[in-house]
Amino acid sequence: MQDIIEYLPFLMPLLIIQLILLITALIHVLRHPNYRFGNRVIWIFVVVLIQIVGPIIYFVFGRGEE
Repeated sequence: MQDIIEYLPFLMPLLIIQLILLITALIHVLRHPNYRFGNRVIWIFVVVLIQIVGPIIYFVFGRGEE
């Protein structure tokens, strides 16, 4: 338990960044119908299941033209 408390100042910003990326990517996936690769269901799984990297992958490779 003491180890977690020691790493908490480092982990909290990462958790906040991860949550912001997750929420932003999910909102974008649900609101926009056009994707460069795949479909909506695939991108929801990528964003939710691949924690920090999934939303970044979506914004780099999956997001279609507005």
